[in-house]
Order: sequence, then C-alpha cells, then structure tokens
Amino acid sequence: MKLTDIRDNAGARKGRMRVGRGIGSGKGKTAGRGQKGAKARSGVSIDGFEGGQMPLHMRLPKRGFNNIFAKDYAEVNLGLVQKAIDAGKLDIKAVIDHAALKAAGLARGGKDGVRLLGKGEFTAAAKFMVAGVSAGAKAAVEKAGGSVEVPAAKAAASE
Repeated sequence: MKLTDIRDNAGARKGRMRVGRGIGSGKGKTAGRGQKGAKARSGVSIDGFEGGQMPLHMRLPKRGFNNIFAKDYAEVNLGLVQKAIDAGKLDIKAVIDHAALKAAGLARGGKDGVRLLGKGEFTAAAKFMVAGVSAGAKAAVEKAGGSVEVPAAKAAASE
C-alpha cells in the first residue's frame, strides 16, 4: 500500500451542491431560495430577527453592572510566594513588592498593585510592600516572622 492509494470510504464525504446551474440540477433558477423577498437577495442579515416580535435578547432582563471605580489588584496567594522563595525566584532579604512579584511571574496585571491573600502555607520571614492584604495573609506573614507594609495612600482602599 502506498500513500497515494489511500482514499476515503465511498460516501464518506458528500460533495457540495452547486446551486443555480440549470433546471436539470434540481437547484436551478432560484437556487433553493424561494421567490423574491429579503431572504432571496444577497447580503441578507436577519440574525436574531423574529418577524417583528421583540427578539429574545431584548426580552430578557438586564442584569449587573461594571463598577468604574473598582480597584484592579493582582491577587497573589502566600502559598505561591513560598514556592517562589523556595525555588529561588524571590529574595527574602529584599522587600517583596509588585515589581518583584511580577519578575517572579506571580503577579499578572493589577494596575492598582498587588493584594496578598492567605491561601497556602507560608514559613519565610519576608518583608512585603503591597497595595492590599487580607487579614489572614497578614496574620500568616507575621506568624512566620515577616512584616507587611501597606502604603498610607492606598491603605484605606484595601481595607
């Protein structure tokens, strides 16, 4: 057997119907579009149109909103910070801030800074300078012998 001999089974692929190619083809003249009207023309656009009835997407209620004042924090869990410290990606002698976490690949986005969350085990005595911190995360860092500093300007926003 050669690669050139390989074929699909008979009937496995159905050919494309060529419409508008004469009366004998069964799909000539109007090409299966019926008589006249918008749907017989080219460039038809009636997606979502329900014959004048209020369309479904307009009948359903609107819900929720986007808060334009919401802060955008990159959320980082302590467990991941500990893993990065163990792997040597973070230096615990230096202050761990947004730039350090970003360089270690932990903080993505977060145009308003980093918010520290308390998921996972944390044992390193590290000093953090972050925009926000949860109560559990702050307790875990201080228990490990570290400290968390939240700059005064942003302290009110994160608490």
